[in-house]
Amino acid sequence: MPTVQIRPAAQSDEAALGRYGGALMRLHHDFDPQRFIMTEHPEQGYGRFLVSRIDEPESVVLVAEVDGEVLGYAFASLEGMSWMELRGPCGFVHDVYVDERARRSGVGSQLMRGAMEWLRAHGAPRVVLQSAARNPGAQHLFESLGFRHTMIEMTLEL
Repeated sequence: MPTVQIRPAAQSDEAALGRYGGALMRLHHDFDPQRFIMTEHPEQGYGRFLVSRIDEPESVVLVAEVDGEVLGYAFASLEGMSWMELRGPCGFVHDVYVDERARRSGVGSQLMRGAMEWLRAHGAPRVVLQSAARNPGAQHLFESLGFRHTMIEMTLEL
């Protein structure tokens, strides 16, 4: 694979961010449609949401670009202490998504390292994330970067 550039997202990346955010939403909904929401046009809403986070001082949206084409993104933010989650301040990786054509090429690792570096530089003492139970590929990526299992989410429909 050619050289991957990890850079902060720009407003002009909205369509690519929406495409990948929508794909992430569909993937999770396919894993468990009762747990994960789905909207009629996730690309538009997700793209708008992610670009709305670009100028937020406690968030970062990064893209992986190869030859001018965005092939993935990561979204992370600084989070304060949470009594409800029994968690101290941290950086939280909300999303990481890589185009299928670029998977297993190191793009996901580069996006994660970029997000972790940003979080560290902004004072996060640790990084927390969640992964869908039915996504062993993502879990393998996170484990290869040193993440450990700390929680198991369970859901009951009422």
